[in-house]
Amino acid sequence: MNANDVIRKDLLGIGDTVHGGQAWKLKGVEDFSHNLNPFGPPICLHKIIFDAAAGIDHYPDDSSSDLRETLSEHFKVDPKNVIIGAGSSDIIRMFPNTFLERGDKALIMNPSFAEYSHQCRIAGAVVKELPLRESNDLRIDVDELLTSSEDVKAVYICNPNNPTGRIEPRDKILRIVKECSERNTLVFLDETLLELVPDHGDISCIEYVNEFDNLVIIGSLTKSFAIPGIRIGFGFSNENIINAMNKVRMTWNVGHIEQYTAACLIRDHMDHVTDAAKLMRSESRYMHRELNDIGFKVGMTDSFFFFESLRSIGMDVPEFKKRMLSSDIMIRDCGSFGERFRDHIRFCVKDRKRNDMFIDAVRKTMDGVS
Repeated sequence: MNANDVIRKDLLGIGDTVHGGQAWKLKGVEDFSHNLNPFGPPICLHKIIFDAAAGIDHYPDDSSSDLRETLSEHFKVDPKNVIIGAGSSDIIRMFPNTFLERGDKALIMNPSFAEYSHQCRIAGAVVKELPLRESNDLRIDVDELLTSSEDVKAVYICNPNNPTGRIEPRDKILRIVKECSERNTLVFLDETLLELVPDHGDISCIEYVNEFDNLVIIGSLTKSFAIPGIRIGFGFSNENIINAMNKVRMTWNVGHIEQYTAACLIRDHMDHVTDAAKLMRSESRYMHRELNDIGFKVGMTDSFFFFESLRSIGMDVPEFKKRMLSSDIMIRDCGSFGERFRDHIRFCVKDRKRNDMFIDAVRKTMDGVS
């Protein structure tokens, strides 16, 4: 039997997604390819996990009631507006499997997080890409988006956008949501990275989920607490959408240790995130200044990671990445985001000591480049 004869046709031709954060496989390499809290996990995390282990002798609460209550208090929404996932990627998978039928179209920015397209295609949906143009500083053109979304079932927006780091203001996002609502188009808004931006409270749209019938927002503790090995994500929407997604959510999708840990971190340790956001805002400005001073031309980021072309130094990305690795620094090769970005890299912001290591590595990498 040929496997291609029994596999769903929607899956044929779908490749693997590519992600950063792989330096843990290499001894002594500092990972600038991911976008995590530079403080690392809170010191108290080991004790929290130890305390949580007391509850592993029974099935986890399938409704994640305590965690949903904690999130509702923190984000000022009703628990009925919250769904829990094994990382935000779990909810990224739930969404198209709940709302997109085979042949439905989804509009996704390019470049943006690869899992959106991947999961839409697995569900049998057709992905329609909207290019973010350098002439518009890689930002969303609302009029172009609205024109392009006339025949789509869902629009995906990442804010801050991964990999570009651009942040769109709240009023711009809400305009898109409102216009899409009038044409029965869903909006999937990823705010996973937003907590690490100092003024995120003025940007987030979570408080508006009950004002629209088409808005789904996701968040996660992965980046904000630097705990990618513990899969904790959450989504917000109106009650009807949450109820529909719960039909697709896998039973017991989030374990007891994850639920307990997440509730403790959100309830008692958000200062760990707030302090990191302040540091990275300052360090972003520092890295921008220092890198430009040594001839590595970068623009100022809205967030806490940079998305830059290597055109100005005349070096291709594989060679740059190789030279940086020789200084024990890993960066993200952005060629996986499409042909337009084969000369682009992404790198994050950390604390001063490690940022200086990065700047020194760039200086060494550029030595001898004519």
